Amino acid sequence: MTILRLFKSLREYKKPAIITPILMVIEVAMEVFLPLIISWFGTCIEQGNVNGMIKNGVLMIIVSCVALLAGMLGGKYCAMASTGFAKNLRKDMYENVQKFSFSNIDKFSSSSLVTRLTTDVMGVQMSFMMLIRTAIRSPLMFIFSIVMSFSINSVLPAVFCVTIPILAFGIVMIIKHAMPIFKRVFKRYDDLNESIQENVKGMRVVKAYVREDYETKKFETVSNELCMDFTKAERILALNGPIMSLCLQGGLIAIALLGSHLILQFTPGLSVFSLQSMLTYSLQILMSLQMLSMIFVMLTMSAESARRIEEVLEEKSDLTNPENPVTTVKDGSVTFENVCFKYSKTGERYVLDGVNLDIKSGETVGIIGGTGSSKSTLISLISRLYDVNEGAVKVGGVDVRSYDMETLRNEVAVVLQKNLLFSGTVKENMRWGNEHATDEEIIEACKIAQAHDFVTAFPDGYDTFIEQGGANVSGGQKQRLCIARALLKKPKILILDDSTSAVDMKTDALLRKAFKEQIPDTTKIIIAQRIASVEDADKIVVLDGGKINAIGTHEELIKDNEIYKEVYFSQNKQQEGGEA
Repeated sequence: MTILRLFKSLREYKKPAIITPILMVIEVAMEVFLPLIISWFGTCIEQGNVNGMIKNGVLMIIVSCVALLAGMLGGKYCAMASTGFAKNLRKDMYENVQKFSFSNIDKFSSSSLVTRLTTDVMGVQMSFMMLIRTAIRSPLMFIFSIVMSFSINSVLPAVFCVTIPILAFGIVMIIKHAMPIFKRVFKRYDDLNESIQENVKGMRVVKAYVREDYETKKFETVSNELCMDFTKAERILALNGPIMSLCLQGGLIAIALLGSHLILQFTPGLSVFSLQSMLTYSLQILMSLQMLSMIFVMLTMSAESARRIEEVLEEKSDLTNPENPVTTVKDGSVTFENVCFKYSKTGERYVLDGVNLDIKSGETVGIIGGTGSSKSTLISLISRLYDVNEGAVKVGGVDVRSYDMETLRNEVAVVLQKNLLFSGTVKENMRWGNEHATDEEIIEACKIAQAHDFVTAFPDGYDTFIEQGGANVSGGQKQRLCIARALLKKPKILILDDSTSAVDMKTDALLRKAFKEQIPDTTKIIIAQRIASVEDADKIVVLDGGKINAIGTHEELIKDNEIYKEVYFSQNKQQEGGEA
C-alpha cells in the first residue's frame, strides 16, 4: 500500500517512468547478445570466413551503438522521472500539511516534518531511481545471461547453482540485521534537526546564558549516536562486498577450470571463444546479482522513509467543511453555549469545562486569568482552530462548524501569542493579511497599530527587509506589525492573544484608543496579563482552571471578584496601599 500511495505523486512523470524500463530492456538485450556475436566472430576466425567476420563485426558495432543509445536515454528519462517524483512528493506533503488542524500538527514535530520533506524524500527518490532502472536491468540481465550461457554449454552453468545460493543467503542475512538500525537512524535525524532548530531559533538566549558549550555537547551527543548507528549499519552492509567477491571470483575460477578441462576433452561446440563468452555471461550474472543486492539494501534503507512520508500524506485534517457551508458571516457576535473541550479524545479532564459566554457585535471584551487557565484555548475555538467536544461556539448566530472555514477565518483575525514575521519587506509581511492591499491601506493599518512611526523611521521605510522570524525588530515592534497585518483583513472579530505584552503602557493605551475610535464595529477580544490593557473593556471575563469564574466590568469585578482583585492589587501596589 505504501508504494502504491507514493506512486500517486508521479502524475505528469508517468511517461518517463514507463519509458525508462523499456529502454533498459533494450539495453540489456543488446549487452547480452554481444558476447554471443563475439562467439560467432571467433568461430568465423577459426574457419577463416572473412565475410562472416565482417558481418559479425558490423553487427557488433550496431548492437553496441544501440545499447549505448538506450543506456543514455534510459539515464535521461530516469533522472526526469525520479527528480519529478521527488518534487511532487514534497509538494503533496507540503500541501497536505497546510490543511492540518492544530491537533494534526501536534502529532508531528517541526523537526520531524523537515526530515520527512528532505532526507526521507531523497532516500525514496534514490530507491525509485533504482527501481525503474537498475531493478529492471539486473533481473533481466540475470535471466538473459543464464539462458544464453545454457545455449553455449549445458554443463558450465552448473557453477551458478553453488554461487547463487551463497550470495542470496548473505544478502538476506545482511538485510535482516541492517533493517532495524535504519529504522532507528531516522529517529536520530529528527533529534538532530530538533537540536539544530532549537539552537538557531534560541541563539540569543543561548548566548545570553552562555550555554554554547551545553548546546555543543547536546548536538555532539545526538550526532555521535547517529554516527554510531550508521557505522554499525555500514559495517553490516560492508559484508556484501567480500561475499560478492567470493562468489564472483570463485565462480569465474570454477568456470575457467571446468571450461578448460572440457575444451581439452574436445567437447563438441565448445571453443576458446565460447569459453570467453561464457566467462562474460558469468560476469554479467554475478554482477547483476551484486546490483540486486545493492537494490535490496537501498530499499531496506528507504522503506522506513517511505512509511514516514506516507504518514504525512495519509494524515487527514479532523476539521472539514460541511456539505453546504455558510459563506457569509452576518456580524461579529460570539456565543459559547456550554462548551467543553480537551485536546485529546483520551484525555482525562476537559481543558475548558461548561463555558457559557455571550459577546455582542462591536463589543470590547477582556479575558484575564492565570497561566494555564485556558485563555488561548478559548479563543482558538472561535476561528475553529479546534472543534469543541461538547456544546457549541457560534459566530454571527451560526455554529462555527457550519461555516466554510476560509470564510470564517477571513472574518476572524487572530494575533496569536507567538508572533511570527516572515522574511521579506514590511509591505510583503503586511500583505499576508490582504494580498491585494494598497500602500494606503497598509499605512492606515500601521497607524491604527501604532507601527507607522517606527516603520517610517527605518531607512527604507515600508520597503525595509524583515529577517526570518522578525529577528531585526524588537518584540514590541513585531507585535504591532502583527496587529497591523491582522487589521488589513478588515475582520468582524479581532482577537489579540496577549499581543501587547511587549509594548509600553503609553503605546498600549494609544492602541486601545485607536481601536475604539477607528474600528468601533469590530468585535475586539483582548487576552492580557495587565489589568490596564482590559480595564476599559465593555466586559471582562475571569478564567480559572478552564472555567469562567466571573464576568463583569472593571468596577464590578474590583468589588466582588477575589481573583481579579488579587491580580489588580499585585500590579498596582500604590493603589493597594491607598485602599488599605
